[in-house]
Amino acid sequence: MNDRLRTAILRTGVSRTDLAEAAGVDVKTVTRWIEGRIPHRNNRLAVARRLGEEEGALWPTTRPDQGPGGIVTSEIVGAYAHRADIPHEIWNSLLLGTKERIDIVGYSFLFIWEQHINLPRLIEEKCSTGACVRVALADPNCAHVAERDDLEQLGGTLPGRIRNALNHLHDVKNLDGVQIGLHQIHLYSAIYRFDDQIIVTPYLYRARGYQHPALHMRRLSEYGIFTQYTDQFEDIWQSTRPLEG
Repeated sequence: MNDRLRTAILRTGVSRTDLAEAAGVDVKTVTRWIEGRIPHRNNRLAVARRLGEEEGALWPTTRPDQGPGGIVTSEIVGAYAHRADIPHEIWNSLLLGTKERIDIVGYSFLFIWEQHINLPRLIEEKCSTGACVRVALADPNCAHVAERDDLEQLGGTLPGRIRNALNHLHDVKNLDGVQIGLHQIHLYSAIYRFDDQIIVTPYLYRARGYQHPALHMRRLSEYGIFTQYTDQFEDIWQSTRPLEG
């Protein structure tokens, strides 16, 4: 018995005849679905629409991408041994294709400003059409920056790289839709979100930023890896203090 389907029918008051008409089948077929038979996908979608439900809520076994577990690795679009291996075209397509949200958190991610000389203008254009941009850099004076500098063997240059990145943000920091914050979090990865796509670079011990591996992912469901990282961004963002001046 499909208790989810039966419960939805009872809750909405939709009759079996109504469902049969919506799916273009006879009432006996609807009865078999209630008894546990799984309809073809077009019929599942028709029934879900009629009941105001999601397909995965009525037939969860048909939508493994909406459940927890190993199947969520289907969210991974590409995997790279090093962040530097990500083609420039990927970054460009993500930046240009964004319509609603750009969220970035890391230590300095100076590379993104150096590789995209028109990025301030692009951010201004995105914000003018309603997009929101949130950028969280590490506080150059905090202890975690000194620790990260030592781990990556940067010779004391990381605070300067962060200040350089902040200088690149000078032209956009006062735009409507742009928020810039400083965090004091010991990060385990950098996060770059562009609407429903994301690039994550998990940190490796003693590896420098461009040497870290990178995962390019897309959002498929609320249970996936994508959501894990966007939730992580939100947690970090709540700890930031707004950039002054």
